[in-house]
Amino acid sequence: MSNNTPSSGSLITRMGNKMLRWSLKYMPDASIFAVVLTFIAFILGITLTDQGPMQMIQNWYKGFWELLGFSMQMALIVITGSCVANAPLVKRGIDSLASIPNSGRSAAFLVTFVSVVVSFLHWGLSLIVGAILAKELARNLRIKNVPFEYGLLAAGAYVGQMTWQGLFSSSIGLFIASPGHALESLMGVVPMSDFMLNRMNIIVTIGLAIFPALFAAMLQPKNENELTPLDENAIRAIEKENLTVKKRPENATVGDYLNYSPIIALALVAMGFTYIVSAFMKKGLTALDFNLLNAIFLFTGILLYGNIANYVAAVKDAASGVSGVIFQFPLYAGIMGIVKYSGLVMILANGIASISTKGTFYLWTFLSSSLVNLFVPSGGGQWAVQGPVAIESARLMGADLIKTALMVGYGNTWTNMAQPFWAIALLGITGLEAKHIMGYSMAIMLLSGFIFVLAAVLPL
Repeated sequence: MSNNTPSSGSLITRMGNKMLRWSLKYMPDASIFAVVLTFIAFILGITLTDQGPMQMIQNWYKGFWELLGFSMQMALIVITGSCVANAPLVKRGIDSLASIPNSGRSAAFLVTFVSVVVSFLHWGLSLIVGAILAKELARNLRIKNVPFEYGLLAAGAYVGQMTWQGLFSSSIGLFIASPGHALESLMGVVPMSDFMLNRMNIIVTIGLAIFPALFAAMLQPKNENELTPLDENAIRAIEKENLTVKKRPENATVGDYLNYSPIIALALVAMGFTYIVSAFMKKGLTALDFNLLNAIFLFTGILLYGNIANYVAAVKDAASGVSGVIFQFPLYAGIMGIVKYSGLVMILANGIASISTKGTFYLWTFLSSSLVNLFVPSGGGQWAVQGPVAIESARLMGADLIKTALMVGYGNTWTNMAQPFWAIALLGITGLEAKHIMGYSMAIMLLSGFIFVLAAVLPL
């Protein structure tokens, strides 16, 4: 892309072009972003609290290893989701979708729409399906010699991380639906049906299903000379051959018969789904947590591949996508430790409550959550530090507790578009860097913000 070329087209197109140029110039690698945020949180901690530098370092290290279990859950979500998305049956469906668009604009609309819709079911699957679809769209458009903006396609694939918090895989919804959760004495146990079918959430969900995909299509640069050239990593990712499902060798050994045995795979799948079905029969939707989600995708993946050998090969192929998770999760856990143990989140939340009225409480809750998410980019982690303050503030204000929880969730996902943390796996699959997608994702974030703001200020 030539930074000397003036942007043309609609106001939205020019906005996307300008934000992309800013991102290419200033946005660091996702790992450096985490390090920089660590320093910012450290400085804010010693500036706004009465704790000194050594105490802040202790807070940082205290939190550093607190997300190890969660890190493994997230790594498994990426791996098991990637395995399902790469399974031959699912891959054929993605390939069929990727063959439909004949323009960069329609491709941007499609990948964003699919990412959003799949996110309503599961945010992790949305990330992987979206990334693979973006890559396949790029491959097909290159073959057709159709101009397209690869960073915009990847940004569209990332939009699902802005839209999932009100539905089935909502970390906050799953948390408050669990008997014995930490805030049960304040708000009781909230069934997932009450959380998801809240009138405000229904309206927000409809808005998110329509507008982000339209905005993504409108961000497609009008002129070919405004497109970002593909670098070697992106081309390599686009042209990478799909995982080949192998058959049992002709001169098979006993070990080969076991490795490729469908009976062994199906027996394991039967055991897994027996537990999954029984859990839902006993507890309904309250049984759904991160571990059960991973179990569903794990055993579904084994079923789709038909044997253990091919599934293990798929896991090995997907494992490279979690390298960023392994490195960055401890850094973000350390940031969470600074925010949590220094009292920074309390200072922020109390400040928001002090300037709120009944008419502005939900808006300030949403905005404060959006800010906290930049430092604690985990729905569950953020709820752990902000949830108690938000719910107590809602009780003092006489606000609806479910709407308050939803506003925290909306804020948590909205600024994901300005935070490359969850894009780590997507970047690995597409061969892009954070700077290639963040300009577009932030543009979509700003354009879609009216959905959340209207929900916060209107009596829904």
